[in-house]
Amino acid sequence: MASMIDRYVLKYFLAVVDAGNFSKAAAQCHVSQPTLSVGIAKLERQLGQPLFHRSNRRVELTAAGARFAAHARRIEAEFALAEHAVRQTSPRITLRLGVLATIPAPWIEEFLKRLGSELASQPIEIVEGRERDLIERLAREQIDVALTIVRSESDRFAAETLFSEGYSLALSPDHPLAGKPVIAAEELAENPMIVRRQCELLSDTSRHFTARGVRPFFPARTLSEERALGYVRTGLGITVMPDCYQADGIVLRKMADFPFRRDIGLLYAQHVDRTQLRQEGVIGTLVETIQRLRGASA
Repeated sequence: MASMIDRYVLKYFLAVVDAGNFSKAAAQCHVSQPTLSVGIAKLERQLGQPLFHRSNRRVELTAAGARFAAHARRIEAEFALAEHAVRQTSPRITLRLGVLATIPAPWIEEFLKRLGSELASQPIEIVEGRERDLIERLAREQIDVALTIVRSESDRFAAETLFSEGYSLALSPDHPLAGKPVIAAEELAENPMIVRRQCELLSDTSRHFTARGVRPFFPARTLSEERALGYVRTGLGITVMPDCYQADGIVLRKMADFPFRRDIGLLYAQHVDRTQLRQEGVIGTLVETIQRLRGASA
């Protein structure tokens, strides 16, 4: 006879999935690592399958573990809903929203302002990251939906494209080339360039300049988009940015033979009901905010 799976081992399992290793998961569950390891071993015996590939640095889900993870999250969610029903209180389920690091910070600020009092009834956890980080978190069901780049190869997630844009050269208004509508890479040979480390187009941009014999000096490398804009604004250097970065003291100019574009939209994790989530206030407000801001900057 198959034995019943205890809820605590489900919590241990999900904690390891979210934390990526046993020690962090144990701390999250407020138990010792040996206790958590015993619980995971018990779960694997009950299921008759290994759930994790273990290494010194991280643990990764096996194929069986990945299949079980979606069911485990639904079971845990049902447990929580049942507890709230017994207590006759409304469940408060946190929406985990991934946000691409190269989405303008003022957009997210405006989105949160527009939510206002809705935050009291719908808690939100915002998880920032690069494109690859967000894809991994969606696959591991560590976030519910991501505002990120939508690519054709991302078809394992339900997708909703919100807008498409190109990239431009960001300069200070008094830069000698600021008056030109289109700038060739060769014209930038003597210009210092700010490296935006979060940029999803970093490798393509580097190849574009290198192929044209341009190897600029890099006076600054930064993970902060706001700091990159500040460096450009003060004349420390120039940089390549998505067209959505409309800011005071910044001039955006197109580059010759630089056809790169990106589609920005929502990717939904497989464990969520996309239709239901899209109809709820938070995601609707996010989409409306982005569409309004895009219209204002166009």
